[in-house]
Amino acid sequence: MATMNWRTINIDLLDPESPANFSIATLSPAAPPVSASEVQSLSSQIKQLLRGGDSEGALRGALENPPYGGAAAAKEVHLATVVEILQSIKQSEMSPMLSRIYDSEGGVEILDVLMKYLYKGMSHSSKPSSASTGGMSPQPTGFSQIHSRGGGEGGGQAMSVLLSWHEKLVEIAGPGSIVRVMSDRRTV
Repeated sequence: MATMNWRTINIDLLDPESPANFSIATLSPAAPPVSASEVQSLSSQIKQLLRGGDSEGALRGALENPPYGGAAAAKEVHLATVVEILQSIKQSEMSPMLSRIYDSEGGVEILDVLMKYLYKGMSHSSKPSSASTGGMSPQPTGFSQIHSRGGGEGGGQAMSVLLSWHEKLVEIAGPGSIVRVMSDRRTV
């Protein structure tokens, strides 16, 4: 009789419906490739709307067309456009605008994309820029005396705007938006 330890057999490999037998790539939907020039062109159209005074149209235009399949540079350009739009909208206009978007068709998905951009913007504005450090190393305590917590000059203001939007967005869309964004595999 062969000596085989039955406790070491991975029975999941024998079951055809086991999660171990399918590719994890099937969990995220395929995103069409987006070139940097397409994102740049969309960005200029959105900025034109913003200059024309249609801040809600600009925000909708930016959020309805996220470059999921774009390169990192294209995503950065689109992030900068979205943050510029968010910074140009007055705080008193935030809640009514978010309510109108939420009540419109596809509003939940649009606000989820906004939440993705808020988190991405927060993660980028918290990183210190290499230009502001001037090549100096941090102090032995781990803290640098060159720049503040906000990521250098102006970083605190951008973070404040993003946090204000986050507060209003959670008020309107609820905490479910946070859960959907954290579980979505598509990144902006």
